This record gives sequence, structure tokens and C-alpha cells, in this order.
Amino acid sequence: MKTENAWKKYTDTTEVFQFNEKYKAFISNCKTERECISEMISQAKAAGYRNLDDIIANKETLQAGDKVYANNMDKTLAMYIIGEEPMEKGMRILGAHVDSPRIDLKQNPLYEDQELALLDTHYYGGVKKYQWVTIPLALHGVVAKKDGQLVQVVIGEDETDPVFGISDLLIHLSAKQLQKPAAEVVEGENLNVLVGSIPLSGEEEEPVKAQILQILKEKYDMEEEDFLSAEFEVVPAGKARDYGFDRSMIMGYGHDDRVCAYPSFEAMLAQDKVKYTAVCLLVDKEEIGSVGATGMQSRFFENATAEVMYAANQYSELLLRRALKNSMMLSSDVSAGFDPNFPEVMEKKNSAYLGHGITFNKYTGSRGKSGSNDANPEYIAKLRKVMDDNHVAFQTAELGKVDQGGGGTIAYILANYNMEVIDCGVPVLNMHAPWEIASKVDIYEAYRGYCAFLKDM
Repeated sequence: MKTENAWKKYTDTTEVFQFNEKYKAFISNCKTERECISEMISQAKAAGYRNLDDIIANKETLQAGDKVYANNMDKTLAMYIIGEEPMEKGMRILGAHVDSPRIDLKQNPLYEDQELALLDTHYYGGVKKYQWVTIPLALHGVVAKKDGQLVQVVIGEDETDPVFGISDLLIHLSAKQLQKPAAEVVEGENLNVLVGSIPLSGEEEEPVKAQILQILKEKYDMEEEDFLSAEFEVVPAGKARDYGFDRSMIMGYGHDDRVCAYPSFEAMLAQDKVKYTAVCLLVDKEEIGSVGATGMQSRFFENATAEVMYAANQYSELLLRRALKNSMMLSSDVSAGFDPNFPEVMEKKNSAYLGHGITFNKYTGSRGKSGSNDANPEYIAKLRKVMDDNHVAFQTAELGKVDQGGGGTIAYILANYNMEVIDCGVPVLNMHAPWEIASKVDIYEAYRGYCAFLKDM
């Protein structure tokens, strides 16, 4: 079976390009999970969503059509539209993650070596470390002060800002380096970010480091000890850009997985009244196993759903279990797009192709489906009908050849509730690289597919 190129169905591509202009702005401005959640909460409030904490505090009762959101530590967001049917009959859930591979600063990062100031780092998620050297980098994060103040920091995105970088060994002296396996060409402990070289006048001991600390003090009222309670992420500097002569694609940082999170969020904003309670669940820590209080393995979603059901006068432990069991979910995560430069790792009949629409992965995992959620055919049949009825371009795929490798998503975690789940998202090239590539028509078809799922499943 061969799927059609989705561009062919559009005689007017205005809506496709307009939607993607908004998406480009989003991923250009939101490069950390905190920035994503902050921007989405702002837009959700403007669209009529209310804070679940306020509903609880005021002892309000939720009715069909009410819209609420729950914020978990500024890194996870759950949005709900109360459906006409009781919640025990199940929800329609769009789940995605807003964290992306990057480089984090260590807690005691700043040091001086040979009159250069550097920041010590620890990479986050699966990266090819050599891809992060010699490119312009920006610093995003927050500093939590002892007095409770939270200072936002973004350096390297404005045209007047300095940028940072990680140096690489010059080709003239790299004979031994080039003999190493690719995973060892640049080692994790060598991903040190260069941040300054001017010594502070009158300072004898580590004068360049002292100069950097003075700048941080003047600009952010930050002491060196404040790094202990700071959270800094090193990300590629610069905005997302149109890619290709025809501007059909977007090059940007963080497509994995904001290219699915953003259409999921927009699909929720496009809904008013729904038959079954609609949910958009945007989580953190997927790139390192969905662990921790803000990852999908926490009890946040379950607890927030219990609170929503209680506020709607629908809660009991049994009804909560029924609501979770009877739900249907799209685990919205990216898929590997077929790359003509590397055809040897893909199986052409079961690959995702840029420009062919939203992608369904019946299973992910690796080598014998290890670690995967394997969706039921009855569920896939229902999804096929909804997509066809709404004229959504879709394709099916696997993540490379059987013994080549693989990957995972949050799908299996939600499937633990015994609900129907399938992976469904946008194919990308350069996955986990500093700059990833996605097709504009696939992004728009994902939005349309998510809308159809919330409305008609």
C-alpha cells in the first residue's frame, strides 16, 4: 500500500502555512519545558480555561463544557474539557512531551582553566555528542533564590545577545580523535561551554571567572552559590526557519516532541463542547524514561483526573478506574522520517515519509518489540474510519528495520490503565539533533487528525 503525498490534496495551502507560522514562533520562543508550559497556560487562560486549583479552593462544581487546566511544577500541563457523557465512560486523551534532548549545567558548573571561563555540563537524553560542538548555543533557565524569588534567564536568542559554544579539536591535530568510534569522538565530560576570557581588573585568583560572576551579579543579582538551586539548559541559539526552496519544511530545535505537543494543544483550543471529556496531557522527562514528579510515571495525571471528577460530582475510586480504563489515547510523539541518505536502516513499505501526513505507529520498542505498547487492531480500525471520514492524510510506520534499533514513548505507561493507546505523530529527519526537520503539511495534518480524534472518537 502506498500513501499519497498530502500536499496534492491542497489547491490552496494558505491554512497550512498560516498554522505553521504560529508553530515556528512557538518553538522559537519556547525551548525548555518551563517555557512551553508557561506559554500554553497563558494561551489556555485567554481561551477560557480555569486553574483547577481555583476550582478546588472555591469548591465550584464543573459542568459539561467547562474548561480547566492543572499545572504540575511548571513542567507538566493537563487540560480538560468536561464532556456531555459521564467521565466514567472514558476520556479522549492527547498525550505528548515537551522536554527535548539538550545539555544541562551541573550544579557547580563555573570554573576557569588557562584564563578561559567555562561551564561544566551533563547532557540530557539521547544525543550524538559530536553534533553539539562548534554551533552557537543559548542559555535558558531559572534561578531559585533563597528568598523565594525565581529569576528567568535567557541569553543568546536576541540579536544583540552574546552566544556560547563548545569547542572542538582542530582538524590539523585530530588524527587520533578521528580514529575513535563516533560515540567517543566527543566525550560527555568534554562538553564544556566556553563563556568568557576577560580577566577582572584587580582580581588575582581566577580573574576571568570573577569577571563572569560580576556580570551575573549585575544582570541577575546572582551569586555563585545560586547555581545550586538553578536550572539551566544549553540549547541551540536561533529561531526556527523555513527549509527548502519551496519553504515546505521547518528546521527547528525541539521538534521532538513539540511538533506533536503544539498541534495537540491547538486541537484542544479548537474544541468547544465535546461528547466525551477531552484531555491534552503535556509531560516532562520522556527523554530520560518519563521518571520523576513531572514525568508520565508520576501520579499527577491520575490525581488531577480524580480532582476533576470530584469537582464534577462524579468521583469515586471505582468511577476513576472506569474512566481511565474506558479512555482512548493518542500518544503523540514523533516518528523517524525516511531519509534517502540512509535507506539501509529503513524498511520502505513500513516507513514514515515526509509530506504523507500524520503517522500511526502500532508499536515502537526495539528488537522484538521490547518496551512497546502494541495497539489493538479494533482500535486502529476505529481510528482509520475517523481519519478517513475527516479526510485526514495518515500513514503507518515502524521505527526502522527490526534489528536496527528502536525507541519508546509514553504510550505504554497510559496503557497500564488498560485504556486503548497508539503512538501517533509527525515524522522528522535528524531526530535528536540540535536542528530537526519536519514537513509543514504533516504538522497541519497532525492538528487536523487530533481535532478529529477529540470530536469523533
